[in-house]
This record gives sequence, C-alpha cells and structure tokens, in this order.
Amino acid sequence: MTRQPHDQFAKQYLTELLTPHGQVEVSRELTTEVRQVDIWFLPTASESTAPKEIGLLGKMASTACLLEPFRNATGIMAVRNCLLKLFALYSDLQRKARREKNPISEIDLPCLWILSPSCSAQLLNGFGAKLNDSGDWVEGVYFLPEWFNTALVAINQLPLTEETLWLRILGRDKTQSQAINELLALPVGHPLRGNILEILANWRIKIEESEDLTENERELIMNLSPAYLRWREETLEQGREQGKEQGNLEGQRLMVENLLAGRFGTVDKELSRTIEPLMQLPITERTQVLLNLSRQELLERFGDSRLD
Repeated sequence: MTRQPHDQFAKQYLTELLTPHGQVEVSRELTTEVRQVDIWFLPTASESTAPKEIGLLGKMASTACLLEPFRNATGIMAVRNCLLKLFALYSDLQRKARREKNPISEIDLPCLWILSPSCSAQLLNGFGAKLNDSGDWVEGVYFLPEWFNTALVAINQLPLTEETLWLRILGRDKTQSQAINELLALPVGHPLRGNILEILANWRIKIEESEDLTENERELIMNLSPAYLRWREETLEQGREQGKEQGNLEGQRLMVENLLAGRFGTVDKELSRTIEPLMQLPITERTQVLLNLSRQELLERFGDSRLD
C-alpha cells in the first residue's frame, strides 16, 4: 500500500515546490506507448537562475526536466524504465519539432533526475554514474555519461544543509526524520513550511487509513507523526483564532470549507452536505472532527443523503 500513497505524496509535494517557478505536469503520458513520467517540469521563461528557496531542487529544476521520485531504493530495472521514459519523451519532442519545422537543440532536451532514498555501489557502477568533478554539485548526486542527460540522486548521501532539505524530505528512515525535524524548526512564517506540513500530515492520514499496515508503513507513520502533530496543533489554533475574529456564521462556514479542502483537496457535492451539521458543533470539537475523521467517517456521521 505504501507505493501508491508515496506516489501521490511525492507528486503533490514536488508540484507544491515547483509550481511558483514554472509549468508542472503530473503523470504526463508519452505517445510511443502507454507510459507516464511522474513530474514533467518546464521553468518559467523569465527565470534565468535557479529558485534559491528550494535549494538543490531548484538548481535541478533550472532547466526542463523529468523528476522520478522513488520510495524504496532504486533498482536496475527501475533506472532502465526511467531512461525509456526519457528517450520516449525525446522522440515526442523531435516529432513535434519536425511538424513545426523548429529544430530542437541538444541543450533544449530535458534532463532526468532519479530521486532514490539510497543507491548501491553496484547500481552506480553499472550505469557509470559518477560525482561531478567540477565541484558544482554536492555529494550524493551521481551523473550518468554525458549523452544520457541523467543523474541518480542518493538522498541519504546528501549533506545536512538547508540547500538539500527539500530533497531529504523525500528520503527514508533517519534521513527523512532528520529533514522533518529541520522543517519543524523553520519559522512559522516561512513561505513553504505551512503547505509542506499539511501535505506531510495528509500523507500520514492516508497511510493510517490503510488496513494491515506493513512494518515499513508503521515506521513511516512514526517519521511523519511530528509533522502531523504540529500541523494539527497549528490548525486547531488557527481555527480558534478564526472563530474569535469572525464570530459569525459566514466566518465559521469558511473555516469548515477551508479545513475540508485542506484535507481532501476539494469540497465536492457529498462533502458539502457535511458543512451545516458540522457548524452545529462547538468550534474546538468541530476542528478536532475535521482533522481526525476520514472522508467516509465524515459522510457517515454528518452527510445527509436526503439533500440534493
């Protein structure tokens, strides 16, 4: 069960970080056959330098690129499949260039970044992946031979700096736990902190809803718990403050809608039916319910099937 929640989390997480800096396309389909790349990113034309606020990730995304994040250590076939996606995309881009009679240059071809919690020496050696000799890239970023336009990122080998924080959150075990603690230590007003906390909290909620959790999933829940608890605490406080400031039905309704949207991405017809019953609860109890109950539990307890 971990792979699918991780895919959803990684795509949402990287989209959140990259959207201010360019065009993000999730699960882009390639026409050669049914293949999808996890993240296809095109930087905004006006941005001539890497976005500094996301550090190493911003440097990687300073040019068009594919991002393929993995929850578990990448294997040989996984790397081969990523390369197939890259070359299939190259074919798509070349066909488009021929149709439009606008030749594509080598420097315009996107790079592939394979984000793995760790990389074995065997994997790196087998693909000829090596550290960059120029010193422009930190430890843990291994480049395949030049014409592959590909790098393997061993997240557990990245230095413990603010520059690498946003990539280390995608790691595993102690690497991820350390990164989450660093995220929590950022000032409350940090432009990325709040949204990333919410994404991590929602990832934990989705995993916890699964049945028959594996040992790896239990460890992941432990890693994510500090982020979840801090997000929950800050959201409760925000709810209390909104209630004090607004103190009217419209303000309370807005708070409920915002919490539902934060948990489930959108407030559809079914969820909208829970708003009125939820507003009858005291503010503290209402916020607790919104943070803790699953979508199904909310619908069963507060949904009104008689409404159209």
